[in-house]
Amino acid sequence: MLAQADGTLVVTFMFFRPVVIGFFTILFSHSGLVGVVFSQPIFDDAQGSSVSMPLPPEYVIHRDGSVTLRICFNWSCVSRQTMTFTPNDMALLKRHMALCPSTSLQYRLQHVRIGIWQMELLAQKYQPLLANDLAINDFEEEVEGRMDCIDNTSNTTTYLHILQDIRELAGWTVSSPKVRNLFDITAVHWTAVIIDTESGLPWSVDSWYRPNGHLPMVMPLPSWIDEKKAWEPPFENLNLTPNSISELSDLYTHLSPSPSHEVSSGGGLKYPGGYSSRHPTRSSGR
Repeated sequence: MLAQADGTLVVTFMFFRPVVIGFFTILFSHSGLVGVVFSQPIFDDAQGSSVSMPLPPEYVIHRDGSVTLRICFNWSCVSRQTMTFTPNDMALLKRHMALCPSTSLQYRLQHVRIGIWQMELLAQKYQPLLANDLAINDFEEEVEGRMDCIDNTSNTTTYLHILQDIRELAGWTVSSPKVRNLFDITAVHWTAVIIDTESGLPWSVDSWYRPNGHLPMVMPLPSWIDEKKAWEPPFENLNLTPNSISELSDLYTHLSPSPSHEVSSGGGLKYPGGYSSRHPTRSSGR
């Protein structure tokens, strides 16, 4: 921890993952959070070097509220791009997230989903190729802008850290990505992870099952590891896919309080049933 002459506080911490260790620096000032940077250069847009696990986040939150970040796409982060979301972009993001304000678990999960949805749309604004991304990987092998689970998890984890640093993830902390079926090349799959500060339960935030610019799927991490499907009971009501934020909020406002389904066999958390969600057709593979 270092205090610079301009009053900025530099805090360094380590982000552990299998095989590699990422080092991050968080910058604070008297006026609040200034930015987060990776210890290596943020503007490293290396092309053609695929990776076998998600990249650590690289981003800076500027004093004017803009955010510069690195995203990746074209499967296994072969293509990487640095872009900047303007202060107006970030202000609009916050207004959209404010449309789902309740502190209940359901609403907090939808708040996260809306944040990722809107961050993906912002990324797509500055890299239109991302609009070509499809759910899963079945029909996009030659598509520019395609994303596999490594791309999605890299980007989603970056988005989550940014949302946390701008204080839009109340009730959550961001954890490191998790993997299932690591040694099965046909089924290995990564997800971003958040932890509920009330219960300590980790949750998967999986964007791979939806095209870029759509609501991600959420479920308790143990269920994700067991390859449960987020669009099937008992999780389908957490993963509704309406076309607007207001519609999503309205659905949860009018959700029937019964019957209840357990979200986790050990966590004791429940949520009401009553709605079904649209869903992809297959769940295996990367």
